[in-house]
Amino acid sequence: MSLIPTLAETLARARADLRMGLPVVIDGHLAAAVETLSPERLADLAGLGAPVLALTDRRAGTLKARAYDGDLARIALPGDAGLSWLRALADPAGDLMTPLKGPLTSLRDGPADAHRTALALAKSAQLLPAMLLVAGPVPPGLTVLRSGPALTQLLAAPHLAPVARARVPLLPAERTRLHVFRPDDGAEEHYAVEIGDPPRDAPVLARLHSACFTGDVLGSLKCDCGPQLQAALGAMGQAGAGVLLYLNQEGRGIGLANKMRAYALQDQGFDTVEANHRLGFEDDERDFRIGAALLARMGFARVRLMTNNPRKVAMLTAQGLEVTERVPLIMPPNRHNAAYLDVKAQKSGHLL
Repeated sequence: MSLIPTLAETLARARADLRMGLPVVIDGHLAAAVETLSPERLADLAGLGAPVLALTDRRAGTLKARAYDGDLARIALPGDAGLSWLRALADPAGDLMTPLKGPLTSLRDGPADAHRTALALAKSAQLLPAMLLVAGPVPPGLTVLRSGPALTQLLAAPHLAPVARARVPLLPAERTRLHVFRPDDGAEEHYAVEIGDPPRDAPVLARLHSACFTGDVLGSLKCDCGPQLQAALGAMGQAGAGVLLYLNQEGRGIGLANKMRAYALQDQGFDTVEANHRLGFEDDERDFRIGAALLARMGFARVRLMTNNPRKVAMLTAQGLEVTERVPLIMPPNRHNAAYLDVKAQKSGHLL
């Protein structure tokens, strides 16, 4: 029946629940995000059984906790663990002030499927990947998931449907149309800026640009995003044709709030990659399959890709698009982003 929510729609509900502090149910476990958990709900969860804290292997490594499950660690909660203790394990903001948080006991027996799905769901909700799980009686009214299908859906590329398009004259190119695409998983919409009338039977000058509120809107000097955006639009305007995909994957896919947490860690002396790892994320959580799907949806099969990131080239190629040329997009550094650009080159493989 079409009125029953699909799995993608159920996951969208689950993301909203976690962001509001409500637990969801995964394989009979109640799973709540530590970041949004209230003291009252923590007490109620603890009353149902033995809570277990799920952390990614990246965060577990920072805390010197054993990740027996490979990509994650399941931490048994001590009897006196409260919300402040949980949040100290989830958020690295105070690690340098209170580095010793253990000893932490990692579980090694039993399945970790529900915990793995819970962490993937937290990431998709752009929350800190720290989830509290309790196996116990399930109260009515909560969103219910099965780990296998849910994790498969979370890792799948969303289907993108065109929503609207209109002429939007820009300073670099007056003949410009903005296309809006909406994913079927309830996530944020993505945009395509089409300059001129690029032919579909020739390689199109294209850029996959990830949203950067601080750089694109505020003109932040901590990154090169804003200048890259303007340079790409300028090059396309000068060429008379091009497509810039503006993908809502802020902070390399971790969201603006977590990006600000990473910035705060950088102020403590950690570089971009180290900050992401301490938060529990990978170096780069973006999904460039979205960009490939948008280009294909618009009728482009070959691109001249404006990027310094070989990973974007590899991802588009893997999705069946032909990258006929990589067009460098190198911006001069300033005193605020020189170290950031060095890390992009040395640790992330950017060709700068």
